[in-house]
Amino acid sequence: MIQLRQKITTFLWFETQAEEAARFYTSLFANSRIVAITRYPDAVPDRAGTVMLVTFELAGQQFYAMNAGSDNQFTDAISLLVECETQGEIDELWSKLTEGGEERPCGWLIDRFGLAWQITPARLLELISGEDRTIAANAMRAMFEMKKIVIADIERAVSPGSR
Repeated sequence: MIQLRQKITTFLWFETQAEEAARFYTSLFANSRIVAITRYPDAVPDRAGTVMLVTFELAGQQFYAMNAGSDNQFTDAISLLVECETQGEIDELWSKLTEGGEERPCGWLIDRFGLAWQITPARLLELISGEDRTIAANAMRAMFEMKKIVIADIERAVSPGSR
């Protein structure tokens, strides 16, 4: 039995790619690993022995990924937000996650498995939630013009000369 260490755990529904997705995601982040792979029992004859559930950690946070068929698909209504400290981190994650996927506006993307991600600079989150609402508005306007967020462009948008 797998013992969860967190009260609420993200559970992802895949058609058949749960293990492939978990292995890909764990390759992207430090402090990540596959915890367990559970196979379908004989009680499910058409899937017996195939991967049912993958328990994995991304940056220390636990997730489940289940191969459960094509009845449900991911939507943009749920996404994974990755707070990035540097442009290098943004560039690397963006490149790897958009491969076979799709770029979206404002730092959003859809990976090759159909899962939505937000690759977001910590600095942008600081600016848009700060007390100076003019700076917040300028940062937001700059973000609206981008797909992958470029920290230097956000900083230029909020610099005193741009207001």
